[in-house]
Amino acid sequence: MRSLNDSALARLQEAVDAPDLEGTRYRLIAKLGQGGMGSVYQVEDRTLARDVALKVINLADGRNEVAARLLQEAQVIARLEHPGIIPVHDAGTLADGRPYYTMKLVQGKSLEDYVRDLDVMSDRLRIFLRICDPVAFAHAHGVLHRDLKPANVMVGLFGEVLVMDWGLSKLLTGGAIGSDAAAKPADPSLPDKCSAPGTDHGSVLGTLGYMSPEQASGGGQLDPRADIYSLGAILEFLLGTAGSGRVPRALSAICEKAMAAERNDRYSSVPDLAADVAHFLDGLPVTAYPESAFAQAWRWITRNRTWLLLLLAYVVTRALLIFFRSR
Repeated sequence: MRSLNDSALARLQEAVDAPDLEGTRYRLIAKLGQGGMGSVYQVEDRTLARDVALKVINLADGRNEVAARLLQEAQVIARLEHPGIIPVHDAGTLADGRPYYTMKLVQGKSLEDYVRDLDVMSDRLRIFLRICDPVAFAHAHGVLHRDLKPANVMVGLFGEVLVMDWGLSKLLTGGAIGSDAAAKPADPSLPDKCSAPGTDHGSVLGTLGYMSPEQASGGGQLDPRADIYSLGAILEFLLGTAGSGRVPRALSAICEKAMAAERNDRYSSVPDLAADVAHFLDGLPVTAYPESAFAQAWRWITRNRTWLLLLLAYVVTRALLIFFRSR
């Protein structure tokens, strides 16, 4: 009996995992990608005559906790209505018992690919600020992302910036997800400050290099500063791949503060981090980098150089006119 090679086995597994859409309004078109919790497919919504993305757990991972996590992801995204978060359209269960949900199909590039052709540092910083917006919105509604990284950020064909893959998100106890969430009591049996199916205290979920120390240790007790650490790592990625030479000290200080080992030393909120980056773009001082009097004066001169040059030109012109008239 001839054994199957790796390629054949991979194709067989892909065929097995492909969603059986019989009895649904969707028609399978193509597989778009695969993550840790499931796969994403391009499907046609035959009722509305449009293509959407369908996410479903893999057949081999059809455990209750994985299914619950997929359902929670759909519910989290559905309640976080923000331009930087892909909207969910529908959710249900396939004939084989696997849950799925559909969402807007976005064409574009991951942040990793998009910034390869983006050499101007200010443009990269503006992209970063647009990443901060949906994360801050999620935090305000009691949701931690827990897996922020360049691969989970997409830039669409029209420049829209979207934070993707909320499969590892956690709900802060007492957080306001939706209008009635604040009234929901916290589960006293949970050992940490967050709740999510299949994410027990001591488990490590996330991506190394972008996880905060407290998340990497599996110690629980996560709060928005864990996502702030990840945002700092994304900012460091954007600065490190800019190809524009030396990174300004103020920007390095912002990264260092966002990625401080002790979370009490980090920014207290995403808006605070975004404000420092915005201040740098506007030529204003940043809280992460105390400046000397000389540095402040030089920054003021740099920021107002156009007006200073005009004033200098005026003074020189007046001096020349006075000089020639006195002769």
